[in-house]
Amino acid sequence: MGKLIIDEIDDDLLRRLKASAQENNRSVTMEATQLLAQAVRGPAFRQQWVARAREIAAMTPKDVVQIDSVFLLREDRDR
Repeated sequence: MGKLIIDEIDDDLLRRLKASAQENNRSVTMEATQLLAQAVRGPAFRQQWVARAREIAAMTPKDVVQIDSVFLLREDRDR
């Protein structure tokens, strides 16, 4: 396994990383590793999600109007 050392990390960022690690019952090193792995999944991962979203959208009958989720979120906030 490789080793990564980060110098001069912002105090607030480190505090948030430690809090996140504690919430997830992980060490700071494991939390940082998990976050880095999520961040660098790359285009193939995103393409899989887009393809799955299209599959789900295709399940909706053509005569059913699909509502933009932004509209639904705004409507919910206005309650």
